[in-house]
Amino acid sequence: MGRYVIRRLLQMIPVFIGSTFLIFFMVYALGDPVAALFGDKAPDPATAARIRKDLYLDQPLWKQYLHYMGQIFQGDFGTAFNGQSVTDLMASAFPVTLRLTIVAIFFEIVIGITLGVITGLRRGKSIDTSVLVLTLVVISVPTFVTGYLLQYVFGVKWGWVRPTVSPDAPFNELILPGIVLALVSLAYVTRLSRTSIAENAKADYVRTATAKGLPRHRVVTRHLLRNSLIPVVTFIGTDIGALMGGAIVTERIFNIHGVGYQLYQGILRNNSPTVVGFVTILVIVFLLANLLVDLLYAVLDPRIRYA
Repeated sequence: MGRYVIRRLLQMIPVFIGSTFLIFFMVYALGDPVAALFGDKAPDPATAARIRKDLYLDQPLWKQYLHYMGQIFQGDFGTAFNGQSVTDLMASAFPVTLRLTIVAIFFEIVIGITLGVITGLRRGKSIDTSVLVLTLVVISVPTFVTGYLLQYVFGVKWGWVRPTVSPDAPFNELILPGIVLALVSLAYVTRLSRTSIAENAKADYVRTATAKGLPRHRVVTRHLLRNSLIPVVTFIGTDIGALMGGAIVTERIFNIHGVGYQLYQGILRNNSPTVVGFVTILVIVFLLANLLVDLLYAVLDPRIRYA
């Protein structure tokens, strides 16, 4: 197990370097950050040259990348064009998005897996058909439509929740945005769990456990569910990073100043240090989530062994 963890950590190094280089290249090569800083006004050549030198933009792109990576290993993600440290922006944005992601993952796991188990055990019944149709509708409707609709119904018309989230973003105000963020993933988890449960319900080990006289709930929880959760855990693990980075629409709807908001502002203003710094952290989140998923395989299925 220890060798496997070390090998996976070593494999993450080239993935991290390759991902960050592509991000850095695409952000800095597709536009002039200094020109964007001045907007419609043409910058003074001497002033623009001094800014480029201060931001290390007068060097070749590969040197800029090496300089940026050196700063990262020192805990310095650069300075945004408004003079604020990118690290300070992260300190205020990531805790908010992390709480929103926790709420979304909670609903995704609890509701998605529960519906998947129920429909998988009752395949072909009316409840199975109804849930499949409902999840298809959820997947088909764009997030911004669902978000504005739920915000109007529950926040404006009925007044059950706040239409927008306060700057502190406590958990109780993030319930509705978390549901909106999780809806599409929840539908996929439901359908994936349903398919996995229905297939494994016919497996020999399930028939053997039933023939031994084990209670049905034990057969489902200890045998059927554990073996059926492997593809679901894979999806949820990769979805953690996607939820954190893909919350732009949800955070805009509910006025949440998290990672999605900062990325939107950075892209809108061509604030390259902000975009590159935030996406670099999201790459690390993706890598750690995938490592955690790989380690959970052996817990869910004892047949899996790491050489």
